[in-house]
Amino acid sequence: MRFLLYLSLTVFFFSCGENKEKADLLIKNAKIYTVDKNFNIANEVVVKDKQIIAIGKKGELENQYIATDTYDLEGKYVYPGLIDAHCHFYRMGLDQSRIDLVGTKSYQDVLDKVVAFQKEKNLPFLKGSGWDQNDWDKKEFPTNEELSKLFPDIPVVLERIDGHAYLVNEKALQLAKITTKTSQKGGAIEQKNGKLTGILIDRPMELVDAIIPEPTLKQKEDALTIAEDICFSYGLTTVDDAGLDKEIIDLIGKMQTDEALKIRMYVMVSNTPANIDHYLSQPPLKTDLLNVRSIKVYGDGALGSRGAALKEEYHDKKGHFGAMVTPIDEIEALAHRIASTDFQMNSHAIGDSANIVILKAYVDALKGKEDRRWRVEHAQVVDTNDFHFFSKNILPSVQPTHATSDMYWAEERLGHHRMDGAYAFKSLLDRSGMVALGTDFPIEQVNPFLTFYAAVSRQDLKQFPEEGFRPNEKLSRKEALKGMTIWAAYSNFEEKEKGSIEVGKWADFVVLEDDIMEVDISKIPNTEVMMTFVGGELVYKK
Repeated sequence: MRFLLYLSLTVFFFSCGENKEKADLLIKNAKIYTVDKNFNIANEVVVKDKQIIAIGKKGELENQYIATDTYDLEGKYVYPGLIDAHCHFYRMGLDQSRIDLVGTKSYQDVLDKVVAFQKEKNLPFLKGSGWDQNDWDKKEFPTNEELSKLFPDIPVVLERIDGHAYLVNEKALQLAKITTKTSQKGGAIEQKNGKLTGILIDRPMELVDAIIPEPTLKQKEDALTIAEDICFSYGLTTVDDAGLDKEIIDLIGKMQTDEALKIRMYVMVSNTPANIDHYLSQPPLKTDLLNVRSIKVYGDGALGSRGAALKEEYHDKKGHFGAMVTPIDEIEALAHRIASTDFQMNSHAIGDSANIVILKAYVDALKGKEDRRWRVEHAQVVDTNDFHFFSKNILPSVQPTHATSDMYWAEERLGHHRMDGAYAFKSLLDRSGMVALGTDFPIEQVNPFLTFYAAVSRQDLKQFPEEGFRPNEKLSRKEALKGMTIWAAYSNFEEKEKGSIEVGKWADFVVLEDDIMEVDISKIPNTEVMMTFVGGELVYKK
């Protein structure tokens, strides 16, 4: 009798299992923000063949599917895989092996770090990055006199945090053949009393780039995998790398094919003749992991180094207007060339002068062309009379932490009268209907929860200012989340495959310890990622 009862129970459970549909992954007992059209909240999601095949409320799917892997999240919070709409992924990976100058409080602090690094490494060429004179008591560009004394025989190149200025020693100037007579077109070569200071801004930096030793293949591969590990630990499943050459794009594609790199990447191709000729002669490159469909163009430099192109002179440097990195006629010609293809044009524009140049070039080139989604990267200072140029066809791609980093000195650069159009994320959203959010890392930190926090609070990590920096430009939590998911995906032409948790999309999602839509805003920066999934595969676990 006992045997017959055991046999019947075995047959019963086996038949129940047989009736269930097989799947690869089941997430249950979670609060899932789908970020779908209605912003629905679910509790279970099922994955098969890297895609989401079912979404349901508590208990709905567990009885329908039998999965290879099941995670009971015990009420934790699931969000779509986060997208960084503007970053420098490869550069951040390379920076892990360079002198880290982020957070230095003085020029002496910079020098001390360089000396300590070289004492340990003893390298024939030194490269560092991350210094910012705006964080120092003496908020002026340094000169290279002391740096050259410390390192008379080897070249030293120290990159400003925004990537738009170098401080180099005398040896590097000599190797790059830079003199007081060298052309400063598209930037500046600073001089003091007729002598070079070692400060190079924007285009003249390319002369030094030419003498920097090329990383080995192993160093390039390591840079990409290190960057991926960091991004996965913060819940980023897609990154938009803002400017890469064909060689690195090819390497990324190969590593993804070999499954050595699993992060999804939307790549902006650097604007060089060789890159342009190659990519614009063929359709955009699209795989499951790689999307190469935009050209990155530099309009101007950065505000922090006074390289941003302004309509009026700098408030704190009379007679200085910044500079266009790419001449206006080249921008206009390139816009028409790109408009004749399926590629997007994604242009760096910081100052109000650069922004109107880019916007007018876009409008002219896109006449009669719909759904092109050309992007203005940063859109940092826009004349209030020029906001009307933004639309669903011309999208703003902005970085909220720039506002909270720059708020201490931005008005010094711009004057009070220009602040209404500065870091105006809500105004841009109202005009375009969406805004893509990123970090610009490694200029800012990788952490996307700092992006969310800055967008919603407009405060620094000490909750200053009390009401937020230009609080009328705050985004709601829902808007900030969309900017890091579905709107970022839209700006990449990827909204049908990612950016929300919906049936038929890639199973890219992140599990968080806290609910960023409900928790006190002050706790957002310390949000911890428990798990990150790409295509249903667990790629990071705390």
